[in-house]
Amino acid sequence: MLSTSEFKKGASVEIDGNLYRIDEVHHVKTKKSAVYHVKLRDLRAGHITERSFNAGEKVAIARVERRRMQYLYGSENSYTFMNLETFDQIEVPKSVIEEALPYLKESDEVQVVLYGEEALGIELPAAVELVIAQSDPGVRGDTATGATKPATMETGLVVNVPLFMNPGDTIKVSTSDGRYLERTKTA
Repeated sequence: MLSTSEFKKGASVEIDGNLYRIDEVHHVKTKKSAVYHVKLRDLRAGHITERSFNAGEKVAIARVERRRMQYLYGSENSYTFMNLETFDQIEVPKSVIEEALPYLKESDEVQVVLYGEEALGIELPAAVELVIAQSDPGVRGDTATGATKPATMETGLVVNVPLFMNPGDTIKVSTSDGRYLERTKTA
């Protein structure tokens, strides 16, 4: 059991049969007692719920684990990942990892979040390397202005890149907001 005084961001808890991850905790002192206002993300459905707990209340800890896995391939409704230690394969429904798909290529390694054998989602690295599949050609001398143009990556993600970037160039993209970070290789 986890007491309200032990609430911290990222902790996984089970409340009323649902799995949640604590996203925010605010401790508020009132004249009578202390109250904890908590933002909880439903690990199965993805929505955010706000709840208040009185000081001293306890909730069950959810035993969520992260396993390093390799993305193998995807079909229309599910994606297959392989455990890199045991070589076991699991299928993850598309709805669970839909947000991560624009950053995911075959053979990429990710952390799969599991509750027992149920996949709850995946955690991507902070940045991934993607190849520009389509963009307007770069022009010599377009490096000083800081202007950008849209470019479509190999996964279908559209990223604003500097004007001098060309199809075939490899860039680093932030997985938190889809921003261009740097060029890593040129075509």
